[in-house]
Amino acid sequence: MEANEVAFLRAVREGALGYVLKDASALQAVATVRAVASGEAVCPPQLSAALFRCVAQQHHVPSFHVKLTLGLTNREQQLVVLIGKGLTNKEIACQLQLAEQTVRNHVHRMLRKVGANNRLAVVELCRMQGLPV
Repeated sequence: MEANEVAFLRAVREGALGYVLKDASALQAVATVRAVASGEAVCPPQLSAALFRCVAQQHHVPSFHVKLTLGLTNREQQLVVLIGKGLTNKEIACQLQLAEQTVRNHVHRMLRKVGANNRLAVVELCRMQGLPV
């Protein structure tokens, strides 16, 4: 892969546990595959600062309790926090680098899962379950 921060962070958000740059040696690539297979995460040193910045900007840590109680995924919990801050679907899509329609789909699923009539009701339910909204 390229040493591109946007592509790297997108891969991490999508669940990648290892990232190998295209100029890595065959030994480095094999070591990365083995490390990931054994449960380790591998990040090229030149991209680690981007990962730290991204984590520092996160507004919350998804709650396992909210996931169990309300059935909301980590991504849906992320959206709840942003909705609670008053962001529109368009603003959320821009911040999370998603399509606006994807955000709408997530919101629709959240409403259905928790039986809420509107976005703010979802935020309030999550707040009552302990999600820092």
